[in-house]
Amino acid sequence: MDHFFTIDRISTAECKDRGSRFIAIAFPIKNPDDFKQRLQEIKKEHPKAVHHCFAYRLGTDGNQFRSSDDGEPSGTAGKPILGQIDSRQLTDMAVVVVRYFGGTLLGVPGLIQAYKTATSLALQTIPIIQKPVLINYEVQFDYTMMNDVMQVVRQCHCEVISQEIQLFCRMQLGIPKSRLEQAFSRLSDLRAVEINKIMADS
Repeated sequence: MDHFFTIDRISTAECKDRGSRFIAIAFPIKNPDDFKQRLQEIKKEHPKAVHHCFAYRLGTDGNQFRSSDDGEPSGTAGKPILGQIDSRQLTDMAVVVVRYFGGTLLGVPGLIQAYKTATSLALQTIPIIQKPVLINYEVQFDYTMMNDVMQVVRQCHCEVISQEIQLFCRMQLGIPKSRLEQAFSRLSDLRAVEINKIMADS
């Protein structure tokens, strides 16, 4: 897989059922800590809500995800939210659905439908973007090679993650999977340029 689908901005939507309000907030995230911080902000924004249910998915392998019913009956909130994320094949994003209780119990089918609808509405109002899958490499080179290295970076649509510019430079690059062979070949051809793959944290 050379690309994945995600969102790049916040989207909100609301639906009501028998007095209860369901407010869905969809937003991009980079890691679990990123999500936790945003969840705390949402809880502060909605302190009187009875539930803050959520789901998120991270990474292009699809293995990193989490969902929570936050006190709702098991399987009635987090799972339907995650289902809407997955039905659009999205990753690196999260949805939190805040519920204000309206006094009437909705039952299991009603809750599932409400959380599903709120999430779906939030995702319908935001553009889905396609991003390349990036493989991270560290490139080390003499400062005199900077222009040559940057030419490869631009032409192969690499993303500069971090850089240390001194007499001897160090740069972390996200190289698009589809351009990996081309970028690797061109960087290897440059004089005194060292390339090492950055291993993901275990």
